[in-house]
Amino acid sequence: MNRINERLNNKSKLLSIYFTAGYPKLEDTVPVLESLQANGVDMVEIGLPFSDPLADGPTIQTSGTQALKNGMTTTLLFEQLKDIRKTVSIPLIIMGYFNPVLQYGVENFCKKCQEIGIDGLILPDLPLAEYQEHYQEMFEKYGLINVFLITPQTSDERIKQIDNASNGFIYMVSSASVTGSQSGFGNVQTDYFARIKNMNLNNPQIVGFGISNSETFNAATTYANGAIIGSAFIKMLTESGVEGIGDFVKTIR
Repeated sequence: MNRINERLNNKSKLLSIYFTAGYPKLEDTVPVLESLQANGVDMVEIGLPFSDPLADGPTIQTSGTQALKNGMTTTLLFEQLKDIRKTVSIPLIIMGYFNPVLQYGVENFCKKCQEIGIDGLILPDLPLAEYQEHYQEMFEKYGLINVFLITPQTSDERIKQIDNASNGFIYMVSSASVTGSQSGFGNVQTDYFARIKNMNLNNPQIVGFGISNSETFNAATTYANGAIIGSAFIKMLTESGVEGIGDFVKTIR
């Protein structure tokens, strides 16, 4: 069983953390992962930096720009992660844009993910129809879960299509804005969370965008199986580095 499914089956209120590979320092990727596991995080999204990150807010954009300046590349990330399963056992997902995957070669990318123990991919700009027609068979061949995003504006019909195409979890974007642009949840978000919960989808849901503290984490996980923290964690890394991870996680739960 894929590590993502195993974790989702055995735990509720799952805490997932997003960080940018190669940030704050180029060599920080593995230490961040090891510290997140040691401090009880359930799953990690490793951000593959890209030069044109349309869905990212300023915090994650800045971290990606710095990571690229530091020298992070797809090839280097795979090199950094080649022995990661010797020390890290929690689910690992690579999140990024499809262009670097395409440049690397989609099958080569998937094969490399399988070799080093990556469990899934989140590629927000890979359309569902394109994935199903050209890449689904390849992802499944290499044991990779592809995670799709929905927003408050996504229709019920579209959500059901995504649910039928998914085999891990659905990433519930809490708003239509970019990452890091919210400080809490209003009625629009809570109504949306309740609507999705009442649809009784086949796949678990994890909320992202706008999760920054214990209040928003608990609000999101009242309705969903887990929540993802990205921008708030990047800000902490900027200020405190890897050494601040333990204290940060303690503030969430």
